[in-house]
Amino acid sequence: MKSSPIRTATGLVLVALTAFSGLPAQAAQLVRVGAAHFPPYTIRPENGADTGLLPELVEALNALQKEYQFVLVPTSIPRRFGDLKEGRTDMAIFENPEWGWKDIPHTTVDMGLEDAEIFVAQREEGRQQDYFSDLKGKRLALYSGYHYEFANFNADPKFLADTFKATLTYSHDSNLLMVLRGRADIALVTRSYLFDYLKRNEKVADKLLVSQRIDQVYHHYSILRPAAPITGEAFGKLLQELRDNGQMLKIFEPYKIALVPVPQH
Repeated sequence: MKSSPIRTATGLVLVALTAFSGLPAQAAQLVRVGAAHFPPYTIRPENGADTGLLPELVEALNALQKEYQFVLVPTSIPRRFGDLKEGRTDMAIFENPEWGWKDIPHTTVDMGLEDAEIFVAQREEGRQQDYFSDLKGKRLALYSGYHYEFANFNADPKFLADTFKATLTYSHDSNLLMVLRGRADIALVTRSYLFDYLKRNEKVADKLLVSQRIDQVYHHYSILRPAAPITGEAFGKLLQELRDNGQMLKIFEPYKIALVPVPQH
């Protein structure tokens, strides 16, 4: 029976005590991966649903080897820092060291993955790419808590509302709907999420104008706590194996998440 990567605390203990067949005296080391709602990477992990790119990556990591058992532990965008620092999780994936980790002891592993934040508007006759070049006077729909380059990474809600007429939500779907219904002029959306959204909502594809302008590029890293059961070097090797066997491309290419070279040290 295929096991779910999202488990209760009791399930985590059981897994830790369970030895793999063929290795009766040696249990796999449990590696707890923080799972915060960040579609399409992780989708409502607190509901126990194995959906999103993170569960797919965890499944591929577990299928690759028997030394480590990766499991997902639900957390949240604000809480993930404390969970890693206090040892409730061992690792955060699809992160960047610039996103608030500087005061938390950690090791980084370059995942060789890049995504981007792009602008989306309603398609109208005569509207071209230059519509995105100047944001002044335009009503923006933004994701609460995100740090945007156009705003100098200032995520303060009042600043964004006052300076950019911004409405902040916790849903890319809601922001795109605001654009489609004329309640916002421009939404900023993660490129991978937009491609997933358009696959689920093919009828609106011709109603949206997608910018060639990129607000920022997300270069993804894994963040490991110093006492994690797996070292950064060992995890980097597992990612390289998934890259070599084609699993990384299979998981991420459909979402237009680019595989880029990882610097060799």
